[in-house]
Amino acid sequence: MQAVLVAGGAGFIGSHLCEELLDTYKVICVDNLLTGDSVNLKSIQGNPNFQFVNHDITKPLPADLTSDFVFHLASPASPNHHSPISYHALPMETMMVNTTGTLELLKFAEKNGARFLFASTSEVYGDPKESPQTEDYRGNVSTTGPRSIYDESKRFGETLVAYFQREKGLDSRTARIFNTYGPRILPKDMRMLTVFIEQALKGEKITVFGEGDQTRSLCYVTDTVDGLIKLMFKDGVSGEVVNIGSGEEHSVMEYAQMVKDLTGSSSEIVNSEPLPKDDPKERKPDIEKAKRLLDWEPKVSLQDGIKKTIEYYKSL
Repeated sequence: MQAVLVAGGAGFIGSHLCEELLDTYKVICVDNLLTGDSVNLKSIQGNPNFQFVNHDITKPLPADLTSDFVFHLASPASPNHHSPISYHALPMETMMVNTTGTLELLKFAEKNGARFLFASTSEVYGDPKESPQTEDYRGNVSTTGPRSIYDESKRFGETLVAYFQREKGLDSRTARIFNTYGPRILPKDMRMLTVFIEQALKGEKITVFGEGDQTRSLCYVTDTVDGLIKLMFKDGVSGEVVNIGSGEEHSVMEYAQMVKDLTGSSSEIVNSEPLPKDDPKERKPDIEKAKRLLDWEPKVSLQDGIKKTIEYYKSL
């Protein structure tokens, strides 16, 4: 049985990915639990084909580990300044895991002759001047602004992957993941939809940053995982960069109203704080490349996905 290493496998997307891969592969989850949580892995902890390794990937991986495929999903990702596990709260860790950590995983993949997938982000496009964003768009990104901790380290991570593919012949590919939602986003992650759901269920005011006219495109986690798997196991696409996300765009205010309606909440929607500096005004992927190259597009409707996410938070 072939082995797949998932760095950041105890995180939100990573844990769903580990579960899905276990049907076919031996799965090695490498995570230092800085922002991940072992509770996300409870359904697979007893599986004989699952191995958990508590390790910081900015250090060389244990010498006895071997793998045929490497998914690099390890990084703080929340942009919320108030979250204790956001990249603002963990700036050095974020920069190092996406640069030094990426380098260590690439060296591991090269040593093992493994195929490599880097989970990049839509944030490499910054506050875009084009919408939707295609993979060819080079972005509008500040190298020194408050979001550069995450944005620029991901951009350099992409540079490292491209170097190993071009100069060392490593079979690699990069997924630019757009906003993903669903069960297992930790409440302390303080993602937009999670905050809205928690506030609505508690009958608190639903707080929107700015005027709420900034847009986002949300992709349900199982669709994102499906896209990552298709990109990893598709032959003949080494060196490709592919957007993974939903092409359905709504304003933040519209998402707040959807959550209020679907929870049956009487909460008031309020504009609580100014829009954070460098916060993107638009975020919508062009996914034509994913459709063409991978025969992939999201399947879970926004309403169904939000309902499933609400039920998950009710169960907590």
